[in-house]
Order: sequence, then structure tokens, then C-alpha cells
Amino acid sequence: MSFSIAGKTAIITGSANGIGLAIGRHFVDHGANVMFADMDEKSLVAELGARSDEGSVRYFAGDLREKLTINNLISATIDAFDQVDILVNGSRQVMASEPLNPDDDTVEMMLHQNLMTSLKLSQMVARRMIKQAEGRDEGQVGSIINLSSIAAHRAHPDLLGYSIATAALDQMTRSLAVALAPERIRVNAVAFGSVMSASLKDTLKDNRQCREEIEDCTPLGRIAAPGELADAVQFLASEGAGFMTGQIVTLDGGRSLVDPVSTPAH
Repeated sequence: MSFSIAGKTAIITGSANGIGLAIGRHFVDHGANVMFADMDEKSLVAELGARSDEGSVRYFAGDLREKLTINNLISATIDAFDQVDILVNGSRQVMASEPLNPDDDTVEMMLHQNLMTSLKLSQMVARRMIKQAEGRDEGQVGSIINLSSIAAHRAHPDLLGYSIATAALDQMTRSLAVALAPERIRVNAVAFGSVMSASLKDTLKDNRQCREEIEDCTPLGRIAAPGELADAVQFLASEGAGFMTGQIVTLDGGRSLVDPVSTPAH
């Protein structure tokens, strides 16, 4: 069975830097058309400006918390590539919470940013996938991959909002998988930890002790490169995972298998 994504069209959110950018570049290198989407237009231009007129690369800047922006993103993708086959919900934000402060609105913010944006975009992209598959009775119609975190099942006092939002994202993955299975759209997630995301890079900047703590509590003894996550996402997007839906694949070097310590789970 093929792991190829050549000729497929993917929307990848949160792709101006870090993990999302690595996934997008990986997809392009493996023959996919990619719409890179992010709020950070400056970074999109810096990373992709020279390639944005190439056949397989486009970028879209906008706030995907707005329904109109989601509509515009899907329209731009269809205009460029005629279809959308893969959605990678990589747009995510990590913020510290004050767990005993009733005035702290981090939980609401994390749910809105990390859950609701992915849900609304998934719903609207799924409707497009269903429409473009009319008259086609066989084969995969689409694949949606959510980027989650091992924080969903590991409690950290400073990551209350992020942990709740990623746990909700995992359940959204399962629920949408069941809802969209009759339409032949698969929905899965990659829950990662010990991957050098943009937020983790900021956390570790000038903090060698924190890096060493993460490495010490990761059985494989290192932090993964974003490209390693990209391989897992490609697998989930491909026909090779054609009978796989509603699954949360953990990619953390074994970190979630050992006793948790008070280090960031993202």
C-alpha cells in the first residue's frame, strides 16, 4: 500500500514556522500541492515568498478564528489547485495558566484557539471534500490530521488551559472520525512531546537546564526534529493509513511512558 501524497492538495495551518512549516515543506518535497496558512504574514513571506508562484506552493495569511477567513482560505485553495484532499490543523498556541485565579481567561483562549479553530475549519473543509467527491464511489475522499500534544493526558500546573484544549482536541478527533467515516473522510491526530516546536524552542532559549530535564525524562534521550513529525503526518494522510481513523498517534520518544515531571509537555 502506498504512502504517497503526490498530486494531493493539502491545507496546512500554523505553517509560517516550526512544525507546521516543516510539514508543509515535507509535503511539497513529496509531490503534494500545499497551501501554507498562518496569521504571521511576515514569516510566510520570508519563508515562502520566493516560491509562492511555483505550481505546488501558495500561502494565505489571516485569522482563522474568523469564519469569513476560513471561507477565503478554502476559496483560495480551490482557485489555486481545484481541490483539497488533506487538512493538517497545525495552528496552535501555548500559554501559561494561573490555575487558582478565577479571573484568568487562558482556558477560554486556548479552547478557542486550539480547539474551535480546528473544528470549524475541519467542518468546512469536510463539506468541500464531500462535494468534490460526488459521483465517486470508491477510494479515500479526504484525510484530516490534528496536531495535539501529550499535555492532553499529563497534568502540568502551568498548562491548565493548554492541557484542557488538547484533551478536547483529541475527543474532537474521535467524534469527527465517526461522523465523517460514512463520507470516507478519515480523521486522526498526532500527539507530540519532545519535538522542537517553535514554542518549545522559545521555552528552551537560554534555559539549558530545562532542555536537559526534557532529555532526561525522554527514554530516547533527545528532542525530535520537526521533520520527524512530518513523516508521521504524511503516513496518516496517505492511503497507507486507509483503514485508520479516530486514532491519536503518540510521537514523543517514549516520554509519556515514564513518570511525569514538571517540564513543559509540548
